Amino acid sequence: MIALRDSIGSDLAERTESIFAPDGLLARAKNFERRPQQQQMAVAMARALEEERHLVVEAGTGVGKSLAYLVPAVLFALGQKKKAIISTHTINLQEQLLYKDIPILQKVLPETFDAALIKGRQNYICPRRLLRAREQQNDLFTGPEQNELEEIAAWAARTRDGTLSDLSFEPNAKIWAQVCSEAHICTRKVCGQSDRCFYQRARRKFENAPVVVINHTLLFMLLGGVEEQMERESGFLFPEDFLILDEAHTVEQTASRQIGQVVSQYMLRATVQRLYNARSKRGLFTVTRDAAGVRLAAEIVDEIDRFFETLGARCDFRKGHEFRVRQAEIVSDTITGRLIALQSRVANVAKQQDDEMLKSELLELGRRIAEARSGIGVFLEQSARNHVYWVERTGKVGQLLTLNAVPIDIAPALRQILFREGRTCIMTSATLGVGRKDLAYFRTRVGADEAEALQLGSPFNFNQQMKIFVVRKMPDPRDAEYENALEHWIEHFVGKTDGHAFVLFTSYRVMQELAGRMENFCAEHDLNLLLQGGGMPRTKLLERFKTTPRSVLFGTDSFWSGVDVPGDALRNVIITRLPFAVPDHPLIEAKLESIETGGGDAFTEYSLPEAILKLRQGVGRLIRTKSDHGIIVILDNRIVTKPYGRAFMSALPKCPVEIL
Repeated sequence: MIALRDSIGSDLAERTESIFAPDGLLARAKNFERRPQQQQMAVAMARALEEERHLVVEAGTGVGKSLAYLVPAVLFALGQKKKAIISTHTINLQEQLLYKDIPILQKVLPETFDAALIKGRQNYICPRRLLRAREQQNDLFTGPEQNELEEIAAWAARTRDGTLSDLSFEPNAKIWAQVCSEAHICTRKVCGQSDRCFYQRARRKFENAPVVVINHTLLFMLLGGVEEQMERESGFLFPEDFLILDEAHTVEQTASRQIGQVVSQYMLRATVQRLYNARSKRGLFTVTRDAAGVRLAAEIVDEIDRFFETLGARCDFRKGHEFRVRQAEIVSDTITGRLIALQSRVANVAKQQDDEMLKSELLELGRRIAEARSGIGVFLEQSARNHVYWVERTGKVGQLLTLNAVPIDIAPALRQILFREGRTCIMTSATLGVGRKDLAYFRTRVGADEAEALQLGSPFNFNQQMKIFVVRKMPDPRDAEYENALEHWIEHFVGKTDGHAFVLFTSYRVMQELAGRMENFCAEHDLNLLLQGGGMPRTKLLERFKTTPRSVLFGTDSFWSGVDVPGDALRNVIITRLPFAVPDHPLIEAKLESIETGGGDAFTEYSLPEAILKLRQGVGRLIRTKSDHGIIVILDNRIVTKPYGRAFMSALPKCPVEIL
């Protein structure tokens, strides 16, 4: 074993290359196909790890990114006693890594190793909190809520992993908040030695495993801000770790949300109502028999709603769900002083408790109230520099509000959080480039200016597997005949492939209208029309598409990327419009303004490259294996009539193109 570790440490790149060779270890794996691009990517990653360099890799569809980064990552982690943190955006890829790719390596590599999935702790049931909630249920829950609590308790007694994904129903958020693991309550000191504590058991596993898998949202929550990372002597989450981010094209958006400040009316109300809910007359203040706290919490819930109602009245939501706030003090601060009073009351009541668990519960709620109070102050004062501020309507019918304060440019923060010297951060995706091999646009946006870039093409034969149709005859989208033409050409091409089609839209309204207009056509031609937003969850919609012959799926934003439909089910991807982001979202609007203020051209520096990336992602849905065949249809004539159209066309796979 020692000799193996020495060889790994001294020449990781050479060992990695040999594993991908025609007679290498992976050749023994079932259904493994050797791809030169995969070997090239793996060797580049091995060198970056050995030399503690940052690396950005675009690996086209079919390269086999997962094994390309797993092999050097596992060898380096084992050889150097480091920890590989692999972050992804989608659950599908996390499951592929854990249940398909990593088991391949566990079979073929001579050393044994474990891999673990890190989930957010609030996914886990906490047996101690569950027991306490059942003991205090008369003070915490109504009759129907108590019945659901007992259902959760019955499940907790038989579950193996204790997470929400194992629960057969979606629990009431109020109940789950009272029984899930929480940072200052379910601690290593209190629960760490218990085999029954699901979170601490999972924590022990991922702390000991050399390979851990996490999602981008949780990663950036755990990484914290620039100050927290600057205090770390080594590593990102653990001492001596290194970081690989797959599906890296989603990093900028995810990091912006986590590094910025968000205050949710719903979450703030829910936090206060855990102290006391006037409707059910239950909460922790009734458990502690604190009458003053009960009165204060009941009053503050109403004051929270009045504050947000006043704020909502100052916002013009006619253009969408977001309203940008350009000046400080859009409304008077009628709430942070009251939250300070409540926070103080919680702290005083907590001091009086002998029960350590109850004290921890109260202090955790006090911390959340303080966090919300601070966020509201930042929002009203607009005190965070180079941030954009907006109010967003949330909830099922948009009746609640969320305050957002997000950095306009996330690159400076990511540069310090991810790309410091003495660490290794590797990013990869199938779509990062917009024309230049150095991936300069993407690297600049995520702060990876100094990282090495590698662009690898796909091993697929697009010239044989795919054909692009461009409909030059399409009218301008502002033309009165546009939607009639859209309907005609969608019907034409859907008929051409007998269904088996994704129709991708940039407008939810247009998608809904076209779906209504095409219902009769689909019924007459025995086509199964599936519509995003029709009540079926995205995963179920995708499964229905895969398993139901002659299906046509109408989708918007989330179906342009992260969707994998190999085989005959998908033979046709129709792009209804070039995916330029409409600059009505406050963050996009602020980015464009920032570029213009700096003397740049917002269209060529942001709007065009973002649209090219999005188009590449949409087109990338079609060919997923070397045996797939199909057509791409682009129903936007700007791709052949506007000068910038050449940039779109040159970014697409090289294959036959027919212009109609």
